[in-house]
Amino acid sequence: MIAAVVKAKATYAFAERQFLLTKRYWAWEAVYLLYSLSMTLSIGFLGAGMQQLTGQQIDSGKIIVYLLTGSLLWGYLSALFWDVSNIISWERWEGTIEYTFMAPVARWTHIVGVCSFSIVYGMLRTAVLLALVTVFFHLDMSRANLPVAFAVLLTASFSFVGLGTVVAVLPLLSPEKGAQMTGIVEGVLLLVSGVYYDISVLPGWMQWISKLSPATYTLKGMRGALLEGKSLSNSLDTLIPLAVMGVVLIPLGLAVFGQGERYCKRTGRLKRSG
Repeated sequence: MIAAVVKAKATYAFAERQFLLTKRYWAWEAVYLLYSLSMTLSIGFLGAGMQQLTGQQIDSGKIIVYLLTGSLLWGYLSALFWDVSNIISWERWEGTIEYTFMAPVARWTHIVGVCSFSIVYGMLRTAVLLALVTVFFHLDMSRANLPVAFAVLLTASFSFVGLGTVVAVLPLLSPEKGAQMTGIVEGVLLLVSGVYYDISVLPGWMQWISKLSPATYTLKGMRGALLEGKSLSNSLDTLIPLAVMGVVLIPLGLAVFGQGERYCKRTGRLKRSG
């Protein structure tokens, strides 16, 4: 019992540290929020102008919701993905990474603490963006099943935490180019996951790759809940794959990160300059 309380306090401590770091750089967070809002609005206006662009009578409202769902959801998932990966970059910049790895704390406690804050903060940031977007667009959410949409988003968060932990080993191994490689992985996921289009338009081999991306199932589940009002039972075809991916990717991420950590300790790669 005492050990569990100690681990819970350690997990909370890492979450609190992420909060304090975010608070310290609040101006940059405001800039990032403005950037995210600008990108989301540009996608929404693209949908609004689709009728003028094609010259056809189309349901622009549905297109706007479809595109905005993809944009907002991708903003949340990519931010969660980057938050996990940026653990290393921030700690290197602060010069604390060696002390963190020397602390008598299990690595999963460290990762869970950071990810817990990232999930909560990411959802709040997405909710703020959604509220701001509704000022510009009259979104028809009358059919939306918000509890199911939340269930899909929460389930997807675990798989992206696992994937982010796998990719977090890149800036650990290479402080010079590791962060850029994280962006490349994100770009590939963006391409194959159908963020702004249905994956049926992709070549066959890319559609096969898309089945390995948790974002594909997340987008499908969210759009089904928001556009069609799908129930929980009708969303199992997305919830089950996302849950399985989370169960697989989180232990895989911890294992890969642990191997990278041991290698960096053995070869002296944890100093601030890399």
